[in-house]
Amino acid sequence: MSSLANCEWYALAVKPRHDKAVSRILESKGYETFLPLYKKRHKYATRTKESELPLFPGYVFCRFYVQARLPILMTPGVLQVLGSGKIPIPVDEGEIDSLQTAIRAQVPIEPFPFLKTGQRARITEGSLAGVEGIVMSQTKPLRLVLSITLLQRSVLLEIDRDCVAEEPVFEPRLRLAA
Repeated sequence: MSSLANCEWYALAVKPRHDKAVSRILESKGYETFLPLYKKRHKYATRTKESELPLFPGYVFCRFYVQARLPILMTPGVLQVLGSGKIPIPVDEGEIDSLQTAIRAQVPIEPFPFLKTGQRARITEGSLAGVEGIVMSQTKPLRLVLSITLLQRSVLLEIDRDCVAEEPVFEPRLRLAA
């Protein structure tokens, strides 16, 4: 393995439910890995169980020299190094540091949908399930704008973030007139 001076963090896509195993194998090969976990409490009929689950299921972070990535790719369970096409793109060191600091501080942490201001979103739970709008603010509660385009009027709705999911982009297919 190369010196850490030339090594950067990369995100590895791994097979479903292979996160922990891939991380262990890479560490046994001498690589520095980071698999952020969070605790989730499952409630069954008569008991509860606390599990440690990956914050980003299907991904493991690994620090390595990009020119020597073949041993990483040959690791059972690793599908690819994330990037643009076949060019791996390193993860921002500051983002990894921030996440590691939050994990070490043992503050409550959990996965959250990646929603951006201006992005279209759909409410997935509760009495408003199916309602679509545009994310206006990431503050708590999340602010969503619902619009009636024909009237050119909008209303602002405040809702719990857990009830909102990203709306997939729908692009209608153009039909040629016959």
